[in-house]
Amino acid sequence: MKEYQTQYKQYLLENVVPFWEKHCPDREYGGYFTCLDRDGSVYDTEKYMWMQWRIVWMFAELYNKVERRQEWLDEALQGFRFLTRHGKDPQGRYYFSLNREGVPAMAPYNAFSDCFAVMGAAALFRATGSEEARREALSAYECYSGRESRPKGEWTKELEGKKEYMSFGFYMMQLNLLSVLQENLGSDNSRELARLRRFVLDTFYSPSHGVVFENMPREGGPDLSSMAGRHTNPGHALEAMWFIMSSARRAGEEETVRQAADIVLAELDYGMDREDGGIYYFLDYLRKPHVELQWDMKLWWVHCEALIAAFLAYEYTGDSRFRDRFAELHEWTWKRFPDPEYGEWFGYLDRRGEVNNTLKGGKWKTFFHLPRMLQTIGCFGEDR
Repeated sequence: MKEYQTQYKQYLLENVVPFWEKHCPDREYGGYFTCLDRDGSVYDTEKYMWMQWRIVWMFAELYNKVERRQEWLDEALQGFRFLTRHGKDPQGRYYFSLNREGVPAMAPYNAFSDCFAVMGAAALFRATGSEEARREALSAYECYSGRESRPKGEWTKELEGKKEYMSFGFYMMQLNLLSVLQENLGSDNSRELARLRRFVLDTFYSPSHGVVFENMPREGGPDLSSMAGRHTNPGHALEAMWFIMSSARRAGEEETVRQAADIVLAELDYGMDREDGGIYYFLDYLRKPHVELQWDMKLWWVHCEALIAAFLAYEYTGDSRFRDRFAELHEWTWKRFPDPEYGEWFGYLDRRGEVNNTLKGGKWKTFFHLPRMLQTIGCFGEDR
């Protein structure tokens, strides 16, 4: 894998990081521009909290794990100051978005705003030892975990007639947050991490169906009678499995590592488009019509998470099947997503693998999935 690792680290440091360093910081008001066109020009100035905190985390993570460059730390710090000054409602919940100046633009209806604040603040604490950053990470985690039963809070649209499901995304990210707090703050949460690993694997993965379901009823197995119950997201499942493999590896749970790796293999088989290549965005388990019209698109983040999952599964198990899957994914992905003219990656391809949208950042794409993948693979084994 060394040849791949060299390519990935070089692309991270010489292509992706410089693109975002040049185009994303808002030097006038603070925070970051995330709505970037193909050439890095700004096409909208709204500041979405998911994207803002992910950038804080990524710059701090680079500083912590790749190289102690002061400019990376400075970028993380200025974003942290902007977001903690403007980002929270009176109850301490992070808004969904702010305008350029920092005035709240969208209500804090989404628990994942708090989720990524945990990551950004925790990584910044590791970089600086700032007590303010430590408090912010723990406070944001309390906000996130406190929204388990009603993630959207008072902004939920569901009424009593709507079937209730547990959300895979909420719990996979809670597991990741505990790992982040353990790694960066030294939090003593090993028991809770072990419990969540088992909960995620035993609740959302169905051995009889061979896939991870996104929505699971609180009682009984998968609900195949509804679109929500049949909904699957291969990229989410692969991301969660590498979270679990990494966490279980640190805890010495080799059986859990192997179980998660087996699910990686199953999800790669399940999600792969054998006609046009790449991995589907969404799938209906019974192949019924999917409510999301973009279900068959090929997205950058899905392929980033798949590459990490296949790479780590190979490194942790030595099973050559994962090396072969990684090579297959690498070839398809690197032929289509990188932009040879302006750098970085396109985010959205159609089913055939042709560019559907030229943006480099937006409401959902930012300096996160791609650089995290490049760093995880390119710097694997270079523990600082």
